[in-house]
Amino acid sequence: MPEEAKPEAENKEQQEPQAAPAAEATEDPAKEAPAKPAPKAKTPKAKTGKTYFWGTGRRKTSVARVRIAPGSGVFQVNGKELKDYFGIERLRQQASAALEATSTTSRLDVYVNVHGGGPTGQAGATIMGVARALLKMDESLSPVLRAKGYLTRDARKVERKKYGRRGARRSFQFSKR
Repeated sequence: MPEEAKPEAENKEQQEPQAAPAAEATEDPAKEAPAKPAPKAKTPKAKTGKTYFWGTGRRKTSVARVRIAPGSGVFQVNGKELKDYFGIERLRQQASAALEATSTTSRLDVYVNVHGGGPTGQAGATIMGVARALLKMDESLSPVLRAKGYLTRDARKVERKKYGRRGARRSFQFSKR
């Protein structure tokens, strides 16, 4: 019998230390869980360790995701150089207009991912994305960008076709007989 009494006593000793931390936890919850620091704002970094500033631009049905970083003046759109992606000179000038207005063309690298719509919509979306990224990088550029209209979303879109009509508003040719 005494042999059986020993394991019970050991069981009681094992159970008591487990219950003690739970009692301490209810008394002072601050000791148990140390306060976590507030999460810091994350700035995306590429494999090279550059700090990027992001901006999103929209025009018609196009969406451009732009990131800029201090660099040597590289401008890539969907992995291609600006002159290779936008074949028309007017579209190239539009896409880089925000950089020229702020005189930052040769100091920043610009990487754009754009999809949807056509060339004109994509160039317009790129302008807005670059302007928003520049604004995140340097708030003092706001008056220049706003005066040129680069931060204003152009809300014009193609009107939808209505039933009973040939297009959005054009009706079918009238036939008298």
